[in-house]
Amino acid sequence: MTRLRDRSQHAFTIVEMLIALTISATLLTATLSAFDASWRAYKHTTEAASTHVVSRIVTHRVLSLIRTGTEFGPYPEDVLDAAQNPLTSTFMEFVSEADRTAGLDRITRLERRTVEGTVDQFELWYVLLDGSTEPPTAVEERPLLTGVREVMFILDFDIGPRLRRATLDLTIVPNDVEDIRTGAVGDETPAIRLVASAAPRQLE
Repeated sequence: MTRLRDRSQHAFTIVEMLIALTISATLLTATLSAFDASWRAYKHTTEAASTHVVSRIVTHRVLSLIRTGTEFGPYPEDVLDAAQNPLTSTFMEFVSEADRTAGLDRITRLERRTVEGTVDQFELWYVLLDGSTEPPTAVEERPLLTGVREVMFILDFDIGPRLRRATLDLTIVPNDVEDIRTGAVGDETPAIRLVASAAPRQLE
């Protein structure tokens, strides 16, 4: 009897085991929550950083094209109408290369295109047209940016009409590591918005 009593005094009771399990479960839950938060922060940062770099490169390229272009469109019907000028459009086009004597006339078109099979997913496309043919034919076309939520071109014209300034308003959803998304609520990386303006250097 004495030996049995001594053994029972050194063992854990059911209440003690439940308390220990509760503490362990709480610590594990807190650890997993902290790990999940760190993982989300890391993923969002890497996605946003990569997309930000690519988007800025594309933005600088677009601004360079605008600075060296001439004969911009689309034109407002009435340049003096404040409701039409500045004009907001999902595309813009301009002459990027012109050599009338050689018959060279290249038109650059930047446009928003809907991703096939969707209604609210877009891409920013670059299209190079041969303006010497009627209608102009595509010489080259390729996507500049994917994961575009919205892109707007705001064109401010002077009498002529001559473009005074073009503004690119671009909203992109980072999507660099789509294959490792967990699908949890709040897993989507916040969108990035870039707004930049440029004025053509050449008189039209």
